[in-house]
Amino acid sequence: MSQGKSSSIRTRIREAAVQLTASERKIANAILADYPFTGLESIQELAAKTGVSAPSITRFVSKIGCGGFQDLQRQLIAELKEGQRSPLDLKSSQTPVGHSDFLAEYVDRLSTVMREMTETVSQAQFDMLADLLADPARNVFLIGGRVSDSIASFLSTHLRQIRSGIHHMTDNPEFWPEHVLRMRRRDVVVLFDFRRYQPSLARLAETISRTRGATVVVVTDKWISPAARSADHIVALPIDAGTAWDTVAAAMALVEALIVRVSEADWEATQKRINDWDGIRFAMPGYDQGRINGDTDET
Repeated sequence: MSQGKSSSIRTRIREAAVQLTASERKIANAILADYPFTGLESIQELAAKTGVSAPSITRFVSKIGCGGFQDLQRQLIAELKEGQRSPLDLKSSQTPVGHSDFLAEYVDRLSTVMREMTETVSQAQFDMLADLLADPARNVFLIGGRVSDSIASFLSTHLRQIRSGIHHMTDNPEFWPEHVLRMRRRDVVVLFDFRRYQPSLARLAETISRTRGATVVVVTDKWISPAARSADHIVALPIDAGTAWDTVAAAMALVEALIVRVSEADWEATQKRINDWDGIRFAMPGYDQGRINGDTDET
């Protein structure tokens, strides 16, 4: 198998899975279980941890397209650095968008990102996530980072109209214990975290996994948020549009698709929820029901 170095080490390990021997699968599982940090240990430490010989580790790294164990570590370190790049860093390596037809060219770039997203997020993974969010027996807790929390808020606003048990966690860690103590093993926590990652979300995910046992889903990018170390499911999305600013277009497309899919999982229940929701909302002060229904004359 020939893996391009543009792919992450994680991706190449998964792509090579069918070709790995039993010993090599032990190495792969160890690296993926604490990615990328296990891969940054010495070859002797990795051999002791997995019970696999150093020559077997060397053959493994060759199968995933690395020129030796040191090359593996160089690439893992490069991935860590990519995950911390700011708009100022990205500006220096961007591919300029033509100013004469800026909007059309930028949208074309987003189309490429969207196509990449459909290749990196399998239908099975999408179905799994939709099923978790649609299950009325599960409470759903959502939170994001400095910018990505707007995506968590968007998803929670729509899910609240579809079903009960939806909780958008505040960005103030002082209030997190209230949410965490409410979580049960059957519940779902969805964290959005894209580069530059928010350390507090990694600590939150670790706390939830260790103390509550809820299912943790981390929606991140291909460089993988540190919060993914405590995740049960990782959704890695493309975010690079070749500009100084990463794009959340793929994340929004995924979220909108989930909203539609979850709403249709039990449309009768969704319809009742929306009707009940609107009945209360329109009864609040400030709503002119006649104008909402289009019954008033305009002059």
